[in-house]
Amino acid sequence: MAKAKTTYICSACGHTESKWSGQCSSCGEWNTFEEKTVSASSASASSAFFKGSGALTTLSAVKAEDSHRYDSGFKEVNQVLGGGIVPGAAMLFSGEPGIGKSTLLLQICQRFGSQGKILYVSGEESPGQIKLRANRLGIDAAIALYTGTDLDAILQTIKKEAPQLLIVDSAQTLYSGEAGMIPGTVNQVRRCAHEVIGLCKEMNIACFMVTHVTKDGGIAGPKAIEHLVDTVLYFEQGDHEVRILRAIKNRFGAVDELGLFIMEEQGLKELTEKEQAQFFHRHVPAGAAIACAYEGSRVFFHEIQALTVPAKSGMSRVYSERIDASRALRIAAVLEKHVGLKFSDQDVYVNVSGGIRLTEPGIDLPLALALYSARTNIAFPSVVSAGEIALSGEIRPALHMGKRIKSAKDLGFGIFSGTGIEKSQGIKVLAAAQLKDVIAQVLAECNKVIS
Repeated sequence: MAKAKTTYICSACGHTESKWSGQCSSCGEWNTFEEKTVSASSASASSAFFKGSGALTTLSAVKAEDSHRYDSGFKEVNQVLGGGIVPGAAMLFSGEPGIGKSTLLLQICQRFGSQGKILYVSGEESPGQIKLRANRLGIDAAIALYTGTDLDAILQTIKKEAPQLLIVDSAQTLYSGEAGMIPGTVNQVRRCAHEVIGLCKEMNIACFMVTHVTKDGGIAGPKAIEHLVDTVLYFEQGDHEVRILRAIKNRFGAVDELGLFIMEEQGLKELTEKEQAQFFHRHVPAGAAIACAYEGSRVFFHEIQALTVPAKSGMSRVYSERIDASRALRIAAVLEKHVGLKFSDQDVYVNVSGGIRLTEPGIDLPLALALYSARTNIAFPSVVSAGEIALSGEIRPALHMGKRIKSAKDLGFGIFSGTGIEKSQGIKVLAAAQLKDVIAQVLAECNKVIS
């Protein structure tokens, strides 16, 4: 017979000790340890996350079941998820309060249609509040709605309804009496998420689990449960009411895809490539350049903005949030060395329109053009550019130049600056091997526009 074991669990953070202590060594709180007695058999059973088949097999004998995916109804969501919603997948969906997480999930419910039953579990809103939002969005889908926070009741509802899609809004509201007295603690979130996700995998239910973020932008509380889920999605705020959906973990697709939405009165609307171009100046002002960036398997266009002013102290500084400040400093040094433009006595400010953070090597060239334009106060024509810049001033081709040029042409841009290009594809290409030559070509085009 299994022997009972006594443990002490901190109700604030979930830390476990074999003996009672006045202060928790993990979170520092006082008098938070609670005695809990469990048997060895129940402890091992509760720790089983996903039982699986329990049979030994070989990888070659396993049949892949990735052919079927649910359609979310949004092309952008499907793109980020790697082709759609995988049955049995657990997805953590995080974002700042009010950014539109619940709105997007309700719209997915509407478009999920006849693919299967939907169960919406809400621990934050009453049925009347959810109905008001659904009316505003024009949603009349057949959704089974459960409002409550008790974990055992939620698990019983999931077993009874057996939905194909489960939405839990939010993970921080779930409560289990066996995980302490305070809802929302790390121990509560970990325990509740463990039980819900484990049940969904056994029943092959696709699950969206909503979480909130801290003031620092990280997932609040359940950072420790990221390993339990298959996909971690972030919903971010950009400029011009643009919402950015990205995956930082995805077992069923790439992690560098982006989905773009804009918030309107009737909910979230997908942003097409042509609509993206509306957020950029076709005749860019001085200090701006249009970058052609490749994210995941898609091309995006971003306006890089730069501003230079005399240094307010004896030391110049670089202020950049959306692009790494060390990269901006490096490009400025290359311009000073090989183009003869002085930045050592200037404070440099760099920004990206749309609020998107850029990291790929191909944005070096448009960043250099923006810095040159800001320092000389010369406005360039509508030139799209992409390329990596070496410390020697050499321009090196970025990946997927063909796709970048085609997208630039489709959006109506007339000039593309870069190197390693085999075909112009109906757009004028400015190809040069050195940064100083690229700038000379762009200045020549600028003079043609002025004349």
